[in-house]
Amino acid sequence: MKESRRKNLRVLALAGAMIGASTTLVVYSPTLYRMFCAATGYGGTVNRAIAEEPGSDTPSARQNDTVTLSFDANVAPGLPWAFYPEQRKVETRLGQPTKIYYYAKNNSDRTIVARAIYNVTPYGAAPYFFKIECFCFTNEKLAPGESARMPVELYVDEQMAKDPDARDIHDITLSYTFYRQNDLSPEALTRARNLKAGSETLDATLQREKGAEFENDAPRH
Repeated sequence: MKESRRKNLRVLALAGAMIGASTTLVVYSPTLYRMFCAATGYGGTVNRAIAEEPGSDTPSARQNDTVTLSFDANVAPGLPWAFYPEQRKVETRLGQPTKIYYYAKNNSDRTIVARAIYNVTPYGAAPYFFKIECFCFTNEKLAPGESARMPVELYVDEQMAKDPDARDIHDITLSYTFYRQNDLSPEALTRARNLKAGSETLDATLQREKGAEFENDAPRH
């Protein structure tokens, strides 16, 4: 009984710590955030789904409901990168995977490591917005003058059309912000993922495979 009480207190302490944590903690430790969700149920655990490639003859691909996706890109002060989506907007069907590209270039004369976070608005659409793991929440590096074309494959679950709080949403924005990672050790710099090579490998994989695994950790009511 005492051991059970101690476990409950630990969970409550974890919940309080996470709810009171700053945005920086969530940004730099997505794994901790997901562990917290799994332990407490807050926000729900990560949802995974396999979606067929665009044009496949599946019920989800035949949905008539459409949504407009807008794409935004930002760099925090102190990061000398160019960063933007190649397409500002696309219209897609609910349940149909869509692939777009972001572009980044290091405009400085030294190798720079940066980390991106993303946001989906409006909030009501977030539980139905699925995307592949791409260049978020990981240290990414670009050499001087190096550029990368980063694929992002995503889809909006057709179940959104059945949610009375979300079915009237027809415009969704996906926004990324890159932050420079300073004072990294030589080992951390070496371990950082090469954004150009990693993006090219991911793009080749997406083109080769029939479907992609998507993730979403936003809560559904």
